[in-house]
Amino acid sequence: MKKTIATLIAGLFATAAFAQTPAPAATTTPAATPATVNANADVKAAKADAQAAKADAKDAKASAKHATHHKHKAKHHAVKKEAAKDTTVAADTTAPVAK
Repeated sequence: MKKTIATLIAGLFATAAFAQTPAPAATTTPAATPATVNANADVKAAKADAQAAKADAKDAKASAKHATHHKHKAKHHAVKKEAAKDTTVAADTTAPVAK
């Protein structure tokens, strides 16, 4: 995150410096200036950082969902185990009554 913020700030400074230079003459074809090249590199780096952050967030979300699923599953397993213990029926040991 710190790299992303630093890259964005550097990009703002680069574009601000480029915006203050005088316009090139109309008769010549402007070549790529170092500020433009640096700004483009900064933009590419910022996009790569954003994609990495998005992937990390997606992994974290999947991990949290996975953990919640297992917690829920373990809870149900414990409930079923307790229910199985409680369903044992005692045998009827009383003698039949003769009439």
